Amino acid sequence: MRAVQIDKPGSLELVERERPKPGPGQVLVQVHACGVCRTDVHLLDGELQIPSPPIVPGHQIVGTVLEHGPGGGETELYPAGARIGIPWLGWTCGRCRYCLSGRENLCDRARFTGMDIDGGFAQLTLADERYCFALPEDYPDLQVAPLLCAGLIGYRALRMAGESERIGLYGFGASAHIIAQVARYQGRRVFAFTRPGDDAGQRFARELGAEWAGSSLQDPPEQLDAAIIFAPAGELLTLALRSLAKGGVVVCAGIHMSDIPSFPYEILWGERSVRSVANLTRADASEFLALAPRVPVRTTVRTYALEQALRALEDIRAGALNGAAVLELG
Repeated sequence: MRAVQIDKPGSLELVERERPKPGPGQVLVQVHACGVCRTDVHLLDGELQIPSPPIVPGHQIVGTVLEHGPGGGETELYPAGARIGIPWLGWTCGRCRYCLSGRENLCDRARFTGMDIDGGFAQLTLADERYCFALPEDYPDLQVAPLLCAGLIGYRALRMAGESERIGLYGFGASAHIIAQVARYQGRRVFAFTRPGDDAGQRFARELGAEWAGSSLQDPPEQLDAAIIFAPAGELLTLALRSLAKGGVVVCAGIHMSDIPSFPYEILWGERSVRSVANLTRADASEFLALAPRVPVRTTVRTYALEQALRALEDIRAGALNGAAVLELG
């Protein structure tokens, strides 16, 4: 089979690999589409360490079950031919204090698709069946792929914003363009922040329901109750804090962020708070995938062939697209 793998930081290679064989509890999946995430950029750039390279990245996988590993029998969750989604969370121990308290996203032994486990930049992939999901039928493969990380992580971040009415989204990329729709469905007011000069991105945000869109260097027209930072730029945290009303929260939604500069205590005072999002739980996925068709969330995607994976990653790094990037494998 053909696959794209990261051999070392900065090295992305198209290779031929042997057909993988599913073990107990695993499914072999033919990949139809795989969303490309900024986390994949961080892995390629060495900002996140790959435990055992080489690794096939990609953790927004849409595909069809081809076969099961031995010993499944009546415990099999998805029959051959079922369309499923494979997200970032690929395995947890199920026994630690985090797993037992409904916080499996914090499991110290967790394994993640596309970083610890070969992912979806390939024609075939393996997955633990317990960490896969049935997908809403109304979504074609290309449109549903971004829901599996951009949507799931964005949804978890939105939940951490509490009942906030005025929400600022810093970095209007794949996650923000999904979560803006969810926030508007919930009756919230959305304020979008893009890179300075990104007029196209600001127009895109307004088309998706943002009542105001401007540069991240600008102040919003009124104070925010919450801000979600999707861009990996640490300096945005201080800008977001300065835009918050008292009692507001800044949620950092990325898995990696550049260093946060020092800031005066006065912009945190007033019971403002800062928190981060770490991964997702299976409960998050079940809840969001049921909600998305009700909104309904509509994803904007730019498609790439498997051989164009590097171009897709470079476009994300440069902020050169509106919406999400998706590899189409057919």
